[in-house]
Amino acid sequence: MSRLAAYDLHASLGYQLTVVARLNERPFDEALRALGLTRTTWCVLLAVGVERLSRPSDIAHFIGIDRTATSRALRQMEKGGLISRSEGRGDGRTTLVAITGAGRRALNEATPLAARNAQHFEERLSAEERASLVAILEKLKGDAPPSLQRI
Repeated sequence: MSRLAAYDLHASLGYQLTVVARLNERPFDEALRALGLTRTTWCVLLAVGVERLSRPSDIAHFIGIDRTATSRALRQMEKGGLISRSEGRGDGRTTLVAITGAGRRALNEATPLAARNAQHFEERLSAEERASLVAILEKLKGDAPPSLQRI
């Protein structure tokens, strides 16, 4: 059996990206949890409350998750009073999603937390560095399907 070449885990790009992603996600996820939200439910609130998307397929595409995960989140959110679902006009196969007052309040509480979390990392970089980093990350995403380029 041949010897494996040494692999410097801590110097690898994948490891560095993972560590930074975790450092970015954890505080925000904890803050969302305190509000009774997850990252996915917050994204649904953004999709419905800010982007004005009402069809589950459009919400799924905006967030970058599959329809099953979207349906699960919508059921949970409807039970929690954050969104309402109704049948669309026509044949009854279309579902329309709307944000409720409770959902709007949760969105209004969570969004400044997201902004502060983003600011925590963005202020460590100059405008030029941020633009370069975004360009590099876009390049790394490459030809990945749009559904994999989001969450």
